[in-house]
Amino acid sequence: MRKIAFEEHYTAPGFQEYSKVFAQHIDAESLAELGRRLNDFDELRLQDMDENGIDYVILSQTGPGVQAERDPAVALQRARQNNDFLAERVARRPQRYGGFAVLPMHDPKVAADELERTVRDHGFKGALINGHTNGTYYDGREYDAFWERVQALEAPIYLHPADAYVMPQAYAGYPVIERATWGWGVETATHALRLLFGGVFDRFPGVRLILGHMGEGLPFQRWRFDSRFAVYPHGVTLQRPPSAYLGSNILITTSGVCSHPTLVGAIAEMGAEAVMFSVDYPYESSAIAAEFIETAPLDEATRALVCHGNAERLFKL
Repeated sequence: MRKIAFEEHYTAPGFQEYSKVFAQHIDAESLAELGRRLNDFDELRLQDMDENGIDYVILSQTGPGVQAERDPAVALQRARQNNDFLAERVARRPQRYGGFAVLPMHDPKVAADELERTVRDHGFKGALINGHTNGTYYDGREYDAFWERVQALEAPIYLHPADAYVMPQAYAGYPVIERATWGWGVETATHALRLLFGGVFDRFPGVRLILGHMGEGLPFQRWRFDSRFAVYPHGVTLQRPPSAYLGSNILITTSGVCSHPTLVGAIAEMGAEAVMFSVDYPYESSAIAAEFIETAPLDEATRALVCHGNAERLFKL
């Protein structure tokens, strides 16, 4: 069955320095192989796609990217360079590759302008943002200018994990839970909830936010969000119950969670049109991800939606 994936990473010249913090716990051999695959557009990546029946991928700069850059002017310069670099690679194989923009979120209007430039000039499919920018989240009213443009462009935003700005005391002494095993999911889910309870989706109902890793656990708390929000609203007013935004404004991918029970539960909570296949290449195995979705206990119509139909509709492919 045709498969589309869109948490699939590369790196561009000058971005390796940003990624060092994520690489410090990876052994040298694995790090070298990751580097080969992140830098490759023509051989290893296409071979991997072909071997696993992945027809099309939307490529995104590996984290944390310019979200870790302190200087807004440098962030804009590097984002533009990176986006133009990716556009050249996508243009070589437009039938196999699409692009997600890198955005300098230090300034909401600057970020919106760069998103519009990449969508207009390069045909990018949206953007992947690597979490907060130096501790700034995107729920404040100052970011309305950004979300207004996102809605106008109908450009989905993939919110990708990042380190917590300040590591919680609960993680002290346990680096194993700081990042991919636990901390990244908590950080990203919390950021998404800030957007939800901050009213972003009420002000801009056309915004589509994508979360990887089966929604960073959020689908499985939908009932509790409604229950506890009804008791403890803390002055927040929403137009709909919190659960209603999960499956409409917030969509999810299967990246990095190849569990059939989890997939079935996510579809039951979110709806079949809100769950989409992805891999998280090269950090996860395309072979494992492909086998997982091809053998999942789904009817063929649902499998087709998850594998490609939902992505085709969302990204107008």
